[in-house]
Amino acid sequence: MEFIILSGLSGAGKSTAAKFLEDMGFFCIDNVPPDLLSLVLQSLAEDPESKDGRRYCLVTDIRSIRDADDVAHLLAAFPKEWDNLRVVFLEATDQALLSRYKQSRRNHPLAGRTSLVEAIQAERKILSPLRERATDIIDTSGLSTSELRDLLLASFTRSGKHKLMRIFIQSFGFKHGLPLDSDIVYDVRFIPNPYYRPDLRYKLGLDPEVKEYIFDQKVAREYLDREYSTLKFLLPYYHKEGKMRLNLAVGCTGGQHRSVAFAEALRDKFQEEDYQVFVDHRDLKKAPSAGL
Repeated sequence: MEFIILSGLSGAGKSTAAKFLEDMGFFCIDNVPPDLLSLVLQSLAEDPESKDGRRYCLVTDIRSIRDADDVAHLLAAFPKEWDNLRVVFLEATDQALLSRYKQSRRNHPLAGRTSLVEAIQAERKILSPLRERATDIIDTSGLSTSELRDLLLASFTRSGKHKLMRIFIQSFGFKHGLPLDSDIVYDVRFIPNPYYRPDLRYKLGLDPEVKEYIFDQKVAREYLDREYSTLKFLLPYYHKEGKMRLNLAVGCTGGQHRSVAFAEALRDKFQEEDYQVFVDHRDLKKAPSAGL
């Protein structure tokens, strides 16, 4: 079980950080009031499902913290004996915050009848005791979105970086239409079709005999190796641009034989590299017919 209290200045990137933490497996609860924080922490700690290593991120900031008393209440809620609680505080320079507010055209939570500069300064003063308690202080002034993501990944990733990229491989039949969410489509209809072998016609790409027939062919093995090599080259660049899921579609005519076997083989190769891989055979249950 792991807890993060995420706070910081308005406009410093808390919403963006929370989204990245969600991608990393944290269950995020936004805008937790100070007087409820202790109750929420205790409730989550006592939840039987929390014992399986679940990760929680509770976001609390100036939207519900209005004065020094609220901050004191908040700090009093932090369990002193917990070594699995980290307090992450995001901040930025006044100039950076002013620029972001001008670009977004949003209003500062404290900018009622005061200027934006005065609101930022007031927020800094109110939250200063919370900043002092923080275990991690992140200045986002000069950080791009991808740099903030990489910093959080480096700080809070449990396993290898590959585990953060989810690869979804879907086999399909072209005659039933392309999967709508495909990022990359592979057409394996050039591989000799097991359908035209009477002993394999009514078997499926999951059957050992069909797999053996397909990958006994040099062209199938070579194509698999080439495409896998290309994907291994591309994946770090997809990840660098913030992509957390890649949808691969593998198609043959009917989605029964070649695409299924190829998707399974591709999955096996990725698992050797410790990626998270999921496979779905969209058209496997459709009855085979002439022309597969």
